[in-house]
Amino acid sequence: MEQFECSAAIQVLPAVEGEEVIRVVDEVIAYIKSTGMNTYVGPFETTVEGSFDQIMDMLKECQRICIAAGAPSVMSYIKISYNPGQGVWSIDKKVTKHH
Repeated sequence: MEQFECSAAIQVLPAVEGEEVIRVVDEVIAYIKSTGMNTYVGPFETTVEGSFDQIMDMLKECQRICIAAGAPSVMSYIKISYNPGQGVWSIDKKVTKHH
């Protein structure tokens, strides 16, 4: 099983109305999936695993995608677990037993 030094969960809330929220969030999720990092999409947030630098770059780009998709602003809620020495618990370790 691969060991990751960092995992992060992100929830983006673009300042758009109605169904537009889903469209913009879907663009962000598509981008996150395109990074090749291990990804888990949940109903309120998306979790990724990778290197610290990969994740920080991805988090910055998520904000830019919301603006490029037409949101005048975006609020993001982010949780980060970072342990460069021993790694972090994997998404699978955290959720597999519940599915």
